[in-house]
Amino acid sequence: MSWLYGAVTGFRNWMFDHNWLKAEEYDVPVVNIGNITVGGTGKTPHVEYVAKMLADSYRIVILSRGYKRKTSGFVLANSTSSPESIGDEPLQMYRKLGPRVRVAVCENRRMGIKEILRQFPDTQMILLDDAFQHRYVLPKVNVLLMDYSRPIYEDKMLPLGRLRESFNQVERADMVVVTKCPDSISPLDMRLVNKNLGIRPFQKLFFSKFEYADVRPVFPEDRPYHVDMSSLSQRDTVMLITGIANPRGFIRHFRHYPFKRVICHYPDHHDFSRSDIADLEKKFNDLKGERKIILTTEKDAVRLAYNPYLPASLKPFVFYIPVSVRMIPAQDGADFISELIKSVDA
Repeated sequence: MSWLYGAVTGFRNWMFDHNWLKAEEYDVPVVNIGNITVGGTGKTPHVEYVAKMLADSYRIVILSRGYKRKTSGFVLANSTSSPESIGDEPLQMYRKLGPRVRVAVCENRRMGIKEILRQFPDTQMILLDDAFQHRYVLPKVNVLLMDYSRPIYEDKMLPLGRLRESFNQVERADMVVVTKCPDSISPLDMRLVNKNLGIRPFQKLFFSKFEYADVRPVFPEDRPYHVDMSSLSQRDTVMLITGIANPRGFIRHFRHYPFKRVICHYPDHHDFSRSDIADLEKKFNDLKGERKIILTTEKDAVRLAYNPYLPASLKPFVFYIPVSVRMIPAQDGADFISELIKSVDA
């Protein structure tokens, strides 16, 4: 099955490479931030990072597919948007970036770009969220992400592994970012990754890590329980809820805390049902500890905030931890944002 899947995706890419299938180019620079694996590389935080860093220099619109939304066609995020209308990740980006950056969703990327340019002709940059495989759009800059703990050069094609395309498609990237790097990463580690990826002279390789901020209540209007993570002891219990593709980094972040951990993991983009919430409520009520809270990821917090089944009794105890991207200084002194701007303006 993996061989068959690889043959199909390989033939499709061959058709694009030889212009049997046509990619459309636009006057406005399009920057694609994606991967060739199934989730878990940190696309949303990196899209947020780029948008935040460039928002003062460009009028930016982020275009996402809006995975698992209940609507179709082109939808622009606004103050009444919900996960059902635009998807959890686009809503997270809209709420986080504020009015500085527009966020839109459309399952057809070419139609979405045309609608953006029709409604907002002053747009100066379009960021495509997770469109490395969508070759009908020819981006000005292709940014490929790879999870440090899941190197693509050691992976296999679906369904045997997690690759959506073969490893040789790395050649299509203008910039490669190795994400979720540990604090202990060394220059030798970086050189080995560079060698294993086979980075070409025209490509730029960068490394990044996640930084976690202080916990925040998911329901600030419901008089949240006061919590300071540093004050929690081994007598306290934290229920960690994750519905993301790769929760290891999130869970690992709390490994040095003394409190007891209870982990509840769900599939990526999980839509918490009534029975899911009832099960979580029971587990939380059965927890032992002087103090106990529920702690979830930023993406899961978006879905839980709009979940109609979450009881009022739980809301004061539900928190999330914001995550942001920090680029690790490159060995050659190159700066990711400066190189990105240089490629966009070329």
